Amino acid sequence: MKASHLRKKTYEVIFEANTLAGKAFDIGLFIVIGISVLSIMLETVPSISGQYASLFVLVEVATTLLFTLEYFLRIWCSPRPSGYVRSFYGIIDLLATAPFYLSLFVGGGSGLAIVRSLRLLRVFRVLKLSRFLIEGNMLWQSIIRSSRKIGVFLFTVLLLCIIMGTFMYALEGPENGFTSIPLSIYWAIVTLTTVGYGDIAPHTVFGQFVASAIMILGYAIIAVPTGIVTVDLSSARNSSQEPTKAPELSCENCGTTTMPEANYCAQCGTELPSHEA
Repeated sequence: MKASHLRKKTYEVIFEANTLAGKAFDIGLFIVIGISVLSIMLETVPSISGQYASLFVLVEVATTLLFTLEYFLRIWCSPRPSGYVRSFYGIIDLLATAPFYLSLFVGGGSGLAIVRSLRLLRVFRVLKLSRFLIEGNMLWQSIIRSSRKIGVFLFTVLLLCIIMGTFMYALEGPENGFTSIPLSIYWAIVTLTTVGYGDIAPHTVFGQFVASAIMILGYAIIAVPTGIVTVDLSSARNSSQEPTKAPELSCENCGTTTMPEANYCAQCGTELPSHEA
């Protein structure tokens, strides 16, 4: 009974933020995440990393040990440990600790800085931003439904870049920097997307005229995918606004969308908030 009581109390502190202990835990976790990510960024600055190398190592060891302890505590007190481990935040929690232990065996700690920076995603858990995952899922579903239209559009843009690049290669030639067709296609992509690095530029009058036409065309092309997704998103939002349909619940722990009448998350077992105000 004592073990089950301790497990329940640990669950309330770690997974629930409506208690004083839970709020204090979230604030402490937020501070640790901020210190860890700030240390990762400053560690890449040569003038700072050389002077405070030992401090960065100490911060990494301390934060990793705290993250490791928290990860195993979440598994221990979770109603469904396997559901938590396979959830989005479970994977992020694992990635928050894995780089440190991998660097001990395989080295290359600096190469794992990108994975270590994923710790910043844990802020979503602390700030309880997973409740907005319903809107994110709606946007993602709109992108999936529009994927065929976007695919045809991107294929058309790719063909246009190939044609324009080949045309500019024949028009400008190697003497003006267009030394090959692939390089000319690269210039067409950079120009059409209005990035304009400037490393390659046409020198002939006719080439500059064609480049200007591609730049203007780029402004029109950029708006097409946005318009496709926006129309589908608007249609999905209008069709979902039914007064008789209860809103879906989103688990604050793993972000899984569940049925309106559910009391617990089917993925990780976390207790869901009630619809009643």
